[in-house]
Amino acid sequence: QVQLVESGGGLVQAGGSLRLSCAASGSILSINTMGWYRQAPGKQRELVAVIITSGGTTNYADSVKGRFTISRDNAKNTVYLQMNSLKPEDTAVYYCNVFGVTIARPVNVWGQGTQVTVSS
Repeated sequence: QVQLVESGGGLVQAGGSLRLSCAASGSILSINTMGWYRQAPGKQRELVAVIITSGGTTNYADSVKGRFTISRDNAKNTVYLQMNSLKPEDTAVYYCNVFGVTIARPVNVWGQGTQVTVSS
């Protein structure tokens, strides 16, 4: 069983910054990708950023390029999302996602979500 623990959400004014963290634990042997998704009220969940743990290749949604930075600490099985120049339209529940392998099978795991609210 694999667990994800997220932290770092909250309320911030437009133009401010927040840093999200997500730590994976449990029976995961290796992690292929770690990423962040978000879901605003009435909208579908969308990709924000993803990182390939081996090599560090990243991919971002166009709406966050230049403002958000995803990074990881492989030794701690932790992924971070540094969010700068936040806008009200960034308001959403942010979910961590990990794709990896356990001893038994591949796993695709979601965190419980953390609320990010940006006030204008």
